[in-house]
Amino acid sequence: MSEFHGVFPYLVSPVGADGAVRTEVLGKLCEDLIGAGVHGLTPLGSTGEFAYLDAAQRTAVVQTTVEAAKGRVPVVAGVASTSTADAVAQAKAYQKLGADGILAILEAYFPLTDAQVESYFRAIANAVDIPVVIYTNPQFQRSDLTLDIIARLAEHPRIGYIKDASTNTGRLLSIMNRCGDALRVFSASAHIPAAVMLIGGLGWMAGPACIIPRQSVALYDLCKAGRWEDAMALQRRLWRINEAFARFNLAACIKAGLAIQGYDVGDPVPPQAPLTVEARKVVEAALGQVS
Repeated sequence: MSEFHGVFPYLVSPVGADGAVRTEVLGKLCEDLIGAGVHGLTPLGSTGEFAYLDAAQRTAVVQTTVEAAKGRVPVVAGVASTSTADAVAQAKAYQKLGADGILAILEAYFPLTDAQVESYFRAIANAVDIPVVIYTNPQFQRSDLTLDIIARLAEHPRIGYIKDASTNTGRLLSIMNRCGDALRVFSASAHIPAAVMLIGGLGWMAGPACIIPRQSVALYDLCKAGRWEDAMALQRRLWRINEAFARFNLAACIKAGLAIQGYDVGDPVPPQAPLTVEARKVVEAALGQVS
């Protein structure tokens, strides 16, 4: 399970008003996504509201995902903290639960130097025996990863992947040129997946794949087959979902989409709010156009 590629939906975290994780709902979602052909599952990504969950909730989400996957697809669990020690503890715990990889996310309150940012990711990779995907999202993170940091981290034996959520596709090409095969790139929803595949990407890790898994897998297959004209025709249709995702709260958008499809995933964790009636109609219309 050490080679990751393809479509990895960023799973939502279904949490009820009482704070309990709706494990049955999450398990069914995982089962359906695997049935749709996805290549992996990523609990506790941005769409999974990692920043709003306590330790017990995070553990329940990862454990449920691992149990649902049953080894059929790799599970890459998100690890995020403002503290290196806490992030390391999370990574060790999720590996013990059976995660096949770690998605390493840096949260920060005070500004950090490049050396401090690098040490955070290196400590996570040093603490586990499974592959690590480093994650960068300049829109939401206080401390971003520079190209120099990324290149140094790519030399670590367990850091073999990056999921970059900047909106700068040129940055992805710079990472590929700088790191070569040492660091393989996954697209985020902020990028056009087909374009990232064209320049050498491995696939995408993104929330929208939760609500359009079959279409996402079909797009990946077209890209892998080099059928770029067909891939772009499908990509143009699917981009409507990405537009809605970028327009509204991440978790609220995907949870609304899943609710429309019959999954009782609940509302986003407060103080986030569910989509308004009008916003939900936008998501519903986008889904209707790509089904």
